[in-house]
Amino acid sequence: MTTSTHAAMEFTTTLSSNVVAEARREELLADPGFGTVFTDHMLTATWTPEQGWHDAGVRPYTPFQLDPATAVLHYAQEIFEGLKAYRHDDGSIWTLRPEANAARFARSAHRLALPPLNEDDFIRSIDLLVQTDHRWVPSSHGEASLYVRPFMFASETFLGVRPAHHVTYCVITSPAGAYFPGGVEPVDIWLSTEFTRAAPGGTGAAKFGGNYAASLLPQQQAAANGCQQVCFVDGAEHRWVEELGGMNLYFVQADGSIVTPRLGGTILEGVTRDSIVTLARDRGREVVERPVSIDEWRDGVASGQITEVFACGTAAVITPLGTLKWDNGSLAMPPLESAASFAGGSGSVALELRQALLDLQYGRAEDRYGWMHRVL
Repeated sequence: MTTSTHAAMEFTTTLSSNVVAEARREELLADPGFGTVFTDHMLTATWTPEQGWHDAGVRPYTPFQLDPATAVLHYAQEIFEGLKAYRHDDGSIWTLRPEANAARFARSAHRLALPPLNEDDFIRSIDLLVQTDHRWVPSSHGEASLYVRPFMFASETFLGVRPAHHVTYCVITSPAGAYFPGGVEPVDIWLSTEFTRAAPGGTGAAKFGGNYAASLLPQQQAAANGCQQVCFVDGAEHRWVEELGGMNLYFVQADGSIVTPRLGGTILEGVTRDSIVTLARDRGREVVERPVSIDEWRDGVASGQITEVFACGTAAVITPLGTLKWDNGSLAMPPLESAASFAGGSGSVALELRQALLDLQYGRAEDRYGWMHRVL
């Protein structure tokens, strides 16, 4: 067992005596899919009012033992994050803007009445686990990466509606293959007007499991109508576009500018979203954050004012949209090959920005923003 100290937390490392054999690991890394293969270790820490954060460290990946009365099972007091570790051609390993994930994790914790975890401890916990399981980070070829999932939940055993006095923080990692192994393809979207994802004053701006649980039934409806994702509108007027089940939206205009729905507390502030806004502006595109109505979306595509629609998220990076469907109607987005570019020629804005972000993540472009954080 080794011990290292960083910021307010002291981390220990206890290595597993039963790691996956190298040949089997390489077999799994050849086609990991997403979210079904996990590495040899995890990192956990415990919080109580008396001791604060303590008992923090890397240990063998193993199931939790939970009492049937564990608070999170009854009152859903939990939050999570999602980011990736990328291997560069020289073998080094990097994450993109982990401080932004740390800040959002802190905001989510505040909204769910969970104890704060400072930025240094959040980043160090991820670094330590990825360093321990660095052999699980796929090679730099393609778009494979190591998905990192930090989460926090109420682990106190009690039945009662109050913030828990015993909280568990955990980080797990999972190798992830390319989201589009056969090349980027537009996805079809179901417009949900019956259900909403969030409301003013709610938990929409927090990365909270309940928001995702609420999206599952609309997602089933989307699948039943031949769609891969669901689009939510606002909970008050049911006319303003908010976001997909787990992705932010962008509308490319005929003049090359980009419009994205304004945050306002009901939309999750995506790290990829903010990165795309910065990259687009640095490429000379005006990016406007404002309300976008469903009517503007439909009319804009029909008139040619909207030349391209895409979404972004950690898993897919950027996804072009194909067809928007709703009860008794549908609207096809402009095909990628005819989407107008700011330079006046033809080409996809979504694919241009997607490539720019991928090149940063995998070390193929200069990091002019200081976004990349070296892990190993």
